[in-house]
Amino acid sequence: MAAGSGTKTAGRLYDIVVFGASGFTGQFVVEEVARAAAGEGQLCGGRLRWAVAGRSREKLRAVLERAAERLGKAALGEEVGVLLCDVGDAGSLATMARQTRVVLNCVGPYRFFGEPVVEACVENGASCIDISGEPQFLEGMYLKYNEKAAEKGVYVVGSCGFDSIPADMGVLYTRDQLKGTLTAVESFLSVKSGPEGLGVHDGTWKSAVYGLADEDSLKKLRKQIGYAPVPVVGAKLKKRGFVFYSPEFKEYCLAFMGSDGSVVKRTQRYLYSELQQTPVQYGAYVTLGGLGSVIKLMFMGMLFLLLVKFNFGRKLLTKYPKFFSGGYFTKEGPTQKQMDGTSFTMTFFGEGYSEGQDPQTGKPNVKICTEVKGPEPGYIATPIAMVQAALSLLEDAASLPKKGGVYSPGAAFSKTKLIDRLNKRGVEFSVISKPEV
Repeated sequence: MAAGSGTKTAGRLYDIVVFGASGFTGQFVVEEVARAAAGEGQLCGGRLRWAVAGRSREKLRAVLERAAERLGKAALGEEVGVLLCDVGDAGSLATMARQTRVVLNCVGPYRFFGEPVVEACVENGASCIDISGEPQFLEGMYLKYNEKAAEKGVYVVGSCGFDSIPADMGVLYTRDQLKGTLTAVESFLSVKSGPEGLGVHDGTWKSAVYGLADEDSLKKLRKQIGYAPVPVVGAKLKKRGFVFYSPEFKEYCLAFMGSDGSVVKRTQRYLYSELQQTPVQYGAYVTLGGLGSVIKLMFMGMLFLLLVKFNFGRKLLTKYPKFFSGGYFTKEGPTQKQMDGTSFTMTFFGEGYSEGQDPQTGKPNVKICTEVKGPEPGYIATPIAMVQAALSLLEDAASLPKKGGVYSPGAAFSKTKLIDRLNKRGVEFSVISKPEV
C-alpha cells in the first residue's frame, strides 16, 4: 500500500469526512457519499465509514435527513458521524483531520477559505480533495504544501469536480485509446439544458469574480514556482481566436475561461518530468450556439470585465449575480427540474503519430475523437467526480504516485481505476472515431 493509505491512517475513525456538508454543493456531495456507502463502498472488506462536518449541528442533521429521503431510506442511521467544525477555527479543523483518511472540502471560494483546510490535513496526516476551479488557489497550494504533503505521505488533489476531471482525465483517456503517440488535443464543451433552462449557484460566480480580478498575482505565483518549460512535441497546436465558428458543431465557440487549461498543463508537466511520458498540447473551448448568443455573451462579458477591475464593481457583481449573468447565476441555485434537464458533453479531437512514426519529424498522421458525457455539471457530475476520486485515493492506493504531494487529478489518478468508476456512475468516457492511418 502507498504511504498515507495504510498503517498511518489505519486507526482513524472515518474514511471520508465531508466538510461544508450543509452548503449548497456540500448537500449533493453528502448524498453521493451516502449512495457510495450503501452500494459499492466496500473498503478492503469493511463498510465505508464517513462523517459530515460544518458549523451547525441542526443543519448537518437536516442534510443527512434530506439525503436519506432522496435515497429512499428511513434514515442514514447512527453510523454517520457529525463533527462541528469551522474554517475560522484551526483547532476544530485539526480535530477533524485527525479523525479521517480523506477530507472532501466543499467550502469555497477556496481563495478565501481553502488554505486552512489544506494546512490542517497536511499537518494531521489526512488526504484532501476539493472541487476548486481557481488556478491561483490550486497552484498556490502546490507552492506552499507540496513538499510537506510528500513528507507526510498524504495526497492533496484539487479540481476534482466538473473543473477539471472530465478535461484532465479525458485527455489521458484519449491518449490511452490512440495506438501511437498523442501530441495535441482540443476539447469542446457543450452544455444542454431542458425547458427550464440552466441554473448555477452564485458561489461559482463569486469564484469567477475574484479570480479574474486577481489575474496578475497568478503570473507572479507561476514565476515563484519556476515551472520548467514543457517541450512541444509534434506539430504545434494552433491557437484559435477568442470567438470562432466551428464547422464540426455548426456553432460559434469560444476559449474556455475555466481552470481546465491550467490543470491539464500541470498534469502533462508532471507526466513528462516525473514519468518521462510524451507531453500533450491542449486547447479548451466551449460551444455557444448562434450569432445571437455570441452578441449577448460579448455584451455581458465586456460589462463583467469592466466591473471586475474595481472594488465597487465587484461588490455589484457579487450582490446581483442574477442581473449581471443574464439570469444564469442565482443565490438560490438551480431547481431540481433545471438540474434534471441539464447535461454536458465534452468532445476531444486528438492528433498524433502512428506507431513507429517519430513525433519529432513530419506532420501528425493519425486523428482520434473521444467524448466524456455526463449529467448536470455543477451539482450532479461534480459530486460524482469528487466522491469517485476519494474512493480511488482509498482503494487504488497501490496505483497512486509513489509519494504524497499536491497533485492535479490526472497526475494523481492516471494509473488508478478512476475512469472505470466514473463510467459506472454515469460520467461516461467513449471513443467516437478511431484513427485511419
